Amino acid sequence: MNTLEIATRPFTDQKPGTSGLRKKVSVFQQEHYLENFVQAIFNSLDDFAGKTLVLGGDGRYYNRHAVQVILRMAAANGFGKVMVGRGGLLSTPAVSCVIRKYRAYGGIVLSASHNPAGEHGDFGIKYNIGNGGPAPETTTEAIYSASKRIEHYLTVENDAIDVDTLGTRQLGNMTIEVIDPVSDYAELMQTLFDFDCIHSLINSGLFRMRFDAMHAVTGPYARDIFEQRLGVTPDTLMNAEPSEDFGGGHPDPNLVYAKELVDVLYAGNAPDFGAASDGDGDRNMILGHRCFVTPSDSLAVLAANAHLTPGYRQGLAGIARSMPTSQAADRVADKLGIALFETPTGWKFFGNLLDAGKATLCGEESFGTGSNHIREKDGLWAVLFWLNLLAVRKEAVQDILAGHWRTYGRNFYSRHDYEAVSADGAGMLMDRLRKLNGSLNGKRFGDYSVKFSDDFAYTDPVDGSLSEHQGIRIGFDDGSRIVFRLSGTGTEGATLRIYLERFEADISRQGLDAQDALADLIAVAEDIAQIKHHTQRDSPTVIT
Repeated sequence: MNTLEIATRPFTDQKPGTSGLRKKVSVFQQEHYLENFVQAIFNSLDDFAGKTLVLGGDGRYYNRHAVQVILRMAAANGFGKVMVGRGGLLSTPAVSCVIRKYRAYGGIVLSASHNPAGEHGDFGIKYNIGNGGPAPETTTEAIYSASKRIEHYLTVENDAIDVDTLGTRQLGNMTIEVIDPVSDYAELMQTLFDFDCIHSLINSGLFRMRFDAMHAVTGPYARDIFEQRLGVTPDTLMNAEPSEDFGGGHPDPNLVYAKELVDVLYAGNAPDFGAASDGDGDRNMILGHRCFVTPSDSLAVLAANAHLTPGYRQGLAGIARSMPTSQAADRVADKLGIALFETPTGWKFFGNLLDAGKATLCGEESFGTGSNHIREKDGLWAVLFWLNLLAVRKEAVQDILAGHWRTYGRNFYSRHDYEAVSADGAGMLMDRLRKLNGSLNGKRFGDYSVKFSDDFAYTDPVDGSLSEHQGIRIGFDDGSRIVFRLSGTGTEGATLRIYLERFEADISRQGLDAQDALADLIAVAEDIAQIKHHTQRDSPTVIT
């Protein structure tokens, strides 16, 4: 094996965001761009010689090329073994699962999650640490620092490596093991949920479901778990063949981009249950017959019913939610007498809580839920959790949801996304809000009186680290909230997210449409932030 030292120079834009480095494919195709970032990852790590690295991605365009590059560079940098998913495929939850099961040193995930793919789409790369979770800020900052002073990268001369055939092969002193991307993950799911009970429901003749893989990575997982192990018919699965451009669609499981599934569930003779996952398999959407379950409500329902599943029968240590996620889970935690943690957005903030045994279930409003079984959010896990509840409770999705509201009250909740807006305009809006902080206290806007306003900061209860400027919160006397935040997952312009929340205890009013129930609060958000002026948009791109 001939190791090569290739001279290079730094790029200035390789600072990892919330979920690693995401750019247009054309950016990654620049000479040395991918190699520089991979070498920066390796340069930021210690004591990995001879250790095992897990590698895989969501199968989007450029995935196969990146796998070959990383295998050669891992060999040159001294890794002892790389476990790579067959065809270069591994869902993000599966990467975490494999890292943890085999006690690997870490892993590299090739994905831009829910972002569009293809030659003119997005690509992404992130590093996961030994607990299976996304790298913490100390590591991502070290990677960024290394990227700014890089002078060369290491690789080896080698023909393309066969990653489509299971088994092991050698690349110099490094072993490459091509693994089934599904089996380890599926076996873990069977320890958490009652597959026999779910199988009985699915094959009862009284239950129909649809699952939309959105032409992304979870197609093979759905074939194995839903078809082979649980017995659904093949026509249950929609868009189950992964493609490099995700079928030309936008693999974001929400009411807008998963419209094909939504139309099926809102039709006259609709199935009882519908679900979708995103590009890399870590997000989910849950639907009943003419019923959409918000991710915030989903977290609360799963927490309240966790004792009905084998994996969580012993109870929960605590619940963690991201700050913009609704407060529905808070009342479940209070009733259960367990801790509730409010964190910044980004799954890495849950990792410390999970590792310390302070939380069991975690959730974000951005269609991500998960637990201590891995250190990533997990789309198929959430779907299986819901199926287990449906099988045990023998109630429809909409009835479970309505019953939850009767017990805990309903948090009317919505997120308004303004995608690809001017970064300058979005920045000016956030600056305006920061300047207003504190001065809003006590002011009235229609029926709403401001109780507090702040720029959310989080002190990690495990390691004491401080994360500031995580989003502007405006709270009102009646418990309603408006949250403004810039997303770190886009690749074009800026994405402004506005979160609106109002609590309703009156059972007779809990069936209102969320947008109608929040109409006054939406008007207050416009009044305070001057959204139309700063975004130059009359309405959001996506409403969930």
